[in-house]
Amino acid sequence: MSRLRILLILVLVLAASGCAIHVDTFRDYDEPLQEIVLQGEAKAKVLVIPVRGIVSTSPSEGLVSRGPSLVQEVVSHLNRAQDDPDVRAVVLQIDSPGGTVVASEILYNEVMRWRERTGTKVVALQMGVAASGGYMASLAGDVIVAHPSTVTGSIGTLFISPNVAGLMDKLGVSAEVYKSGSHKDIGSPLRDATDEERVIMQAMIDEMNGRFLALVAQRRGLDRTALEDVADARVLTAQQALVLGLVDRVGYVQDALDEAKRLADMPGDARVVVYRRTKFAEDNLYNSATNDYQGRTPVLMDLGLPALSGAGVSGFCHLWAPDFD
Repeated sequence: MSRLRILLILVLVLAASGCAIHVDTFRDYDEPLQEIVLQGEAKAKVLVIPVRGIVSTSPSEGLVSRGPSLVQEVVSHLNRAQDDPDVRAVVLQIDSPGGTVVASEILYNEVMRWRERTGTKVVALQMGVAASGGYMASLAGDVIVAHPSTVTGSIGTLFISPNVAGLMDKLGVSAEVYKSGSHKDIGSPLRDATDEERVIMQAMIDEMNGRFLALVAQRRGLDRTALEDVADARVLTAQQALVLGLVDRVGYVQDALDEAKRLADMPGDARVVVYRRTKFAEDNLYNSATNDYQGRTPVLMDLGLPALSGAGVSGFCHLWAPDFD
């Protein structure tokens, strides 16, 4: 029996029985962030901040749970570190395909402004995926380190809007829209776009993407020729990104930590710290959670359903979303 069929059966059973699932949203997120030391004994600290998942300002939604948005959680970490003079370097541990245009720009801007306020060095460590808005977050680093198997790049912009017009036709369903202007419902999923609307939307995408490319050129020092090589928004391996100048080196987590210590002129035994809301036994740097419920969904049963990288995302995005192909 397929997973989708199992899910549908469960939904029907719950609906038929009149059951309602009560979940305490943001469970445990009312707990303050606490510092956990993972390595080292010196006074100076390197703070590792996970940047994981879709870049958004909206709460993360599970099947029966909610949590803070990625932007909210990263800013919480930065605010927590701001008053600690011993935090002399930050490693952004990025594993993200990107997200909305606005959220991606906010995340980049928040890290940059925090750097200016504190004078703290920042290293961007790219993990599995650091594409599109995930790459934009990397641009906030003084140095970018890509894991040897990282997928990065995808420097581009798209507009995502579902189109259910064909389905409505098959079902014999239609919608009447009353509007004040001819383009008031541009991007509507209820009908196909007109040629004029496609021109309008493409102009908006080009403008937003122009800001992205200008930021890449500024932060990475790329000339026009090099910028043209990445302007087609393809994804890249770590080695390809290194050749194009999009990252500074290829390495592992410890290499990024060593780079952070070097930039901030810190001793080799500087403390490596993370902020958690829940303590974990035998914690280490490969635990990207800040909470016992982050990174997994506290549901009544695990349905084993695959997650789509761009599920639930719409509008203008800096996002690598192969699941939509």
